[in-house]
Amino acid sequence: MSSLTARQNQSGFSLPEYLTCLNGIVWREALRFLHQRERFVSALVRPLVWLFIFAAGFRQVLGISIIPPYETYIPYEVYIAPGLMAMIQLFNGMQSSLSMVYDREMGNMRTLLVSPLPRWYLLFCKLLAGTAVSLLQVYAFLLIAWFWDIAPPPIGYLTVLPGLILSGLMLGALGMLISSGIKQLENFAGVMNFVIFPMFFASSALYPLWRVQEGSPMLYYVCLFNPFTHAVELIRFALYGQINWLSLAVVASCTAAFMIGAIYAYDPSRGLIRRGPAGGEA
Repeated sequence: MSSLTARQNQSGFSLPEYLTCLNGIVWREALRFLHQRERFVSALVRPLVWLFIFAAGFRQVLGISIIPPYETYIPYEVYIAPGLMAMIQLFNGMQSSLSMVYDREMGNMRTLLVSPLPRWYLLFCKLLAGTAVSLLQVYAFLLIAWFWDIAPPPIGYLTVLPGLILSGLMLGALGMLISSGIKQLENFAGVMNFVIFPMFFASSALYPLWRVQEGSPMLYYVCLFNPFTHAVELIRFALYGQINWLSLAVVASCTAAFMIGAIYAYDPSRGLIRRGPAGGEA
């Protein structure tokens, strides 16, 4: 058995073997999602509350002028829709990372991480699976929003897909990086709130940055350096068939940085996940 493993390590793995691993991890995440229907409902309740209730109250207070990518005045509901789409991905990325903390606590993570396949590939497959689940949730939200007269150009439903994939990867990688330093399941909820709400409120999800700058220049720079702001703007422009190059560069860079950090942290020889005396995770 050891000689077989040694030969595999020397010769590498074939493409079908990599695809089999990807298929297994994606199906596991999909089945977990299907068995947790309340997760799907809760992912939609939060943005729909903002869309149906808070937007109705803020509509008269927060007027939206003509700003790119919009070519005319828009209702407040239309403006916050991209931010709510990014909110779904943010919560899903954290929930996916929560499952990693649970698997590590229950010992299931050990089965995944002792695979002879490269660890970076295993984590990337996990990240892709979480992103795929978030895409289903976002498009379900867009379907409901369409009945609320939030209808971008028809081509926008297709052009926004690359932006959603990239932003989902960034937010999922951030959650994975955070989960690497959390040892107990009960500690993750507090960390989630500490990360999610500041990222969401200190961004352009609910109000344009020019309004933030008028009220607080310091908060404006906080929002400007917030990666979530650029994820929202990337989705906003992509929804109308345009590219925000600055946001694209920031989101791509943050995705690479968060993923590299997560791979390093989940390496038992260097990162935060250390091997215990019995060979398990400490």
